[in-house]
Amino acid sequence: MKGKVFMAIAMMAMLSSACKKQEEKRTKAPVLVKTEQIEQSINEEGRTYVGVVEENVATAVSFTSMGTVSRVLVSEGQTVSAGQLLAEMDDTQARNLLEGAQAQVAQAEDALSRYRQLHEQGSLPEVQWVEIQSKVAQARSQLAIARKNLSDCRLTAPVSGIIGRKALSAGETAMPSQAVVTILDISSVKVRFSVPETEVAGITSHTPTTIRVEAIGETVKGGAIERGIQADALTHTYDLRAHVINKGRRLMPGMVAMVTVNGDETGKNGAASSIITVPLTSVQRRADDSLFVWTASKDSTAHRTPVTIGETFGNRVCITDGLNPGQRVVVEGYQKLSEGSKIAE
Repeated sequence: MKGKVFMAIAMMAMLSSACKKQEEKRTKAPVLVKTEQIEQSINEEGRTYVGVVEENVATAVSFTSMGTVSRVLVSEGQTVSAGQLLAEMDDTQARNLLEGAQAQVAQAEDALSRYRQLHEQGSLPEVQWVEIQSKVAQARSQLAIARKNLSDCRLTAPVSGIIGRKALSAGETAMPSQAVVTILDISSVKVRFSVPETEVAGITSHTPTTIRVEAIGETVKGGAIERGIQADALTHTYDLRAHVINKGRRLMPGMVAMVTVNGDETGKNGAASSIITVPLTSVQRRADDSLFVWTASKDSTAHRTPVTIGETFGNRVCITDGLNPGQRVVVEGYQKLSEGSKIAE
């Protein structure tokens, strides 16, 4: 009898423990996440592509010889003019070489002056006179080189523009042709966008474009279009670049833009098009290399949703299949999720 009572008590304890675990599971705090609602860009008059702003011209400025940078006088984002001093290199060795070259020139010219009288009197062989003149010419040539080496210790801007990147600082060693700074010409910019091979034939250098840049909240008209002639081997798309006058230099390299190619020239009679993009970091990869994102359902649970990606621009990627407008994608906090996890924002 006592054994039966003991077994009943044990079973009740086990059931109580299981119920407690289930209750803890049901009452587990939801995972805090941040989501983004999928929106679809639709244009009835043309096709829309994701693009990125690029500088018109980038000029890498470097020293011509090896040395230690003594100071850099500009910072990233600073406007500079052609001829402006950008940086200086330690010129101790260059000055010593210059002084030596100056001394050699003085010595050679002094010898030339003394031997000139002997040559005029006819007491100096012609061969020796020519040799003395050659030494003077060589000394002057070395002096010119020494002056150029000293001048090259000062780095000046070859063009006007904005400092895009500063690669070296004071105290670092500069190598020949190693960029110290990069000067960007952004008085006009280019917006690069990729077009599928089935649609690129309908776009000419004069096809009108409308470009929306959310970073500055403006829509601008695109100018002449440069067409790439080599397709990407994986995506079978061509890179096109639309020129844009950059008034006020508000458009900066790296900004993401939506490029709408207007008119029937886009192919398929200019049918309406749409683009869906998500943050690049929200796209995850399974062990079998398939891609997915975490989506939030109406009951506040997270689910893996397989997707197919397209072009990547900046920190966003195009989703060509798997998502629909109105869905919510988890963009932060997905590291702690599992299938069916409760989530909260």
